[in-house]
Parts: sequence; C-alpha cells; structure tokens
Amino acid sequence: MSPRITLAVAGRVLTQLRRDHRTLVMLMVLPCLLITLLWWMFLDSPGATFDRLGPGLLAMFPFIIMFLVTSVTTLRERSSGTLERLLAMPMGKLDFLVGYALAFGLIAAVQSALAVALSVGVLGLEIVGPVWLLTLVAVVDAVLGTALGLFVSAFARTEFQAVQFMPAVVIPQILLCGLFVPRTALPDVLEWISNLLPLSYAVDAMQHLTRSASTAEVWADVGVVAGFAVAGLAIGAATLRRRTT
Repeated sequence: MSPRITLAVAGRVLTQLRRDHRTLVMLMVLPCLLITLLWWMFLDSPGATFDRLGPGLLAMFPFIIMFLVTSVTTLRERSSGTLERLLAMPMGKLDFLVGYALAFGLIAAVQSALAVALSVGVLGLEIVGPVWLLTLVAVVDAVLGTALGLFVSAFARTEFQAVQFMPAVVIPQILLCGLFVPRTALPDVLEWISNLLPLSYAVDAMQHLTRSASTAEVWADVGVVAGFAVAGLAIGAATLRRRTT
C-alpha cells in the first residue's frame, strides 16, 4: 500500500462528493434533522427521554448513513468500470479501500461534529464525559459504517442489491444494540448475538459518556469498534472484485 496513492484516491472521492450537492446535503444535514425531530417528539414527554436516546442515535445515524452511501458509491464505481481502470494502474485494493475510508472518515468527522454541536449546544443533551470524546466515538462509528459498506458492496451486483443489505446487516444491529431494550434484559441467545455486533459497543460508548466522567470503558468500546472497522476493510480488500459480472 502506498500512502501517496491512498491520499490520491481519498482526494478523488472528496472531489466527487464536493460536486454531488444532494449527497453532501444528506451526509451533513440529514443527521441533524433526524436528531432535531427526535428532540421535538419528546419535548413535552416526562423524564429525560431525549437524554436517554440521544447518545445512542448519535452513534447510529452516522453508521447507517455512511454504510448506505459507501456501499452504493463503491458498487457504482465497479459497475461503471471505474474500479477496473483504477486497479489496472499501480494501485492495490487496500489503496482503494483505505483511500475511501479516509475520505468518508473526513466527511464523517464534519458530520459528527455538526450533530454533536447541535445536540449538546442547542438541544441540551446532557453529557457527563468530555464532548470531544463523544465526537470521536461518532466519527469511529461512521468509519465502521464505511468499512461495512465497502465490505458488503463486493457481494452486490446492482445498487438495489446493495441497499437490500441494510435489513440484513444494519437493522438487526439497531434492534439488538441496547437502544430500545437494555442488552442485559434480552433473552440469553439475543444477548450473546448482541455481544458480537459492533454497533452494540458504539452505543455502549455513547451511553457511558452520559453516566460517568470516567473514560476507561469508553476507550475500551472504541477499541472494539475500531477493530471491527479494520477487520471490515481487510476482508473488503480480500473480497473486492474489479468489476460486476
């Protein structure tokens, strides 16, 4: 893997995104709109419902959006023949995947910073731990979504098929991550499955920041999520095809 080639791939992706205004709006504005909608829904509810659900959604929204955008974008590169032309150059699969991860990771950093600033600064989300660490967790979650999106795109032949992976890969993680029901209250089998899903640790990290100023558990969860992201990129490099057949 060459750092120069990897950065060139990342620059190319960022240039494409800068020209795609609709995708940029979805990446930057949609998470803020969804979080605002949630805050508005529970504005008159008794108790701190938004404070309970908000951190988990800050982990979930970047993950979902980056998974969707990355899987569809990568498949479009392959089906159009662009990926085949790129890999015909002196560039490895890891250069391509890590370049994409860097580009979308930068987008994720801006996306997460906007969502956290809105949630904490405007909507009044109560956070005990450091706000910068909340932002970092959101960025790592988005990179995880990018890595999984790159991975599943290797198994789809059309953009519609790429979208179909959402119910299989994303929705079970949403249901079992502990946002709706504490993971310890799940049936034993489902709790065991949730312990194997990366989004569970992302939500745990966010929720730790609302309950304690200690960051040891947060860093442990971030390490697990980052490990899943690295594994996703490695497996994605092994399964990435040059073209759609």
